[in-house]
Amino acid sequence: MAYAIVEDSGTQFKVQPGDTLKIDLREVSGDGKTITFDKVLMVSNDSGVHIGQPMVKGATVAAEIIGQVKDDKIWVERFTRRKGFHRRVGHRQQYIAVKVTAINA
Repeated sequence: MAYAIVEDSGTQFKVQPGDTLKIDLREVSGDGKTITFDKVLMVSNDSGVHIGQPMVKGATVAAEIIGQVKDDKIWVERFTRRKGFHRRVGHRQQYIAVKVTAINA
């Protein structure tokens, strides 16, 4: 099975065709569009393993945009003991869900 390691927004992902990823939110025009990852660090396919130094030349990974999703809520709590100070703040990170369609090496 072919797979690749790609970098997006400082995060590395191991992807195979058919995988679904959550990538950082960015301006995109809508669902069903394609996005191309050109920062490919490694590709493994039938012809062997190609390791980039730092990127594999000419390799890309194509993915279809599924839509915008929200992650689970994270609660951040701050307090100072014996002073009666309490703060509780929630945060939901927004992502774009993409489905990997092809690895071009």
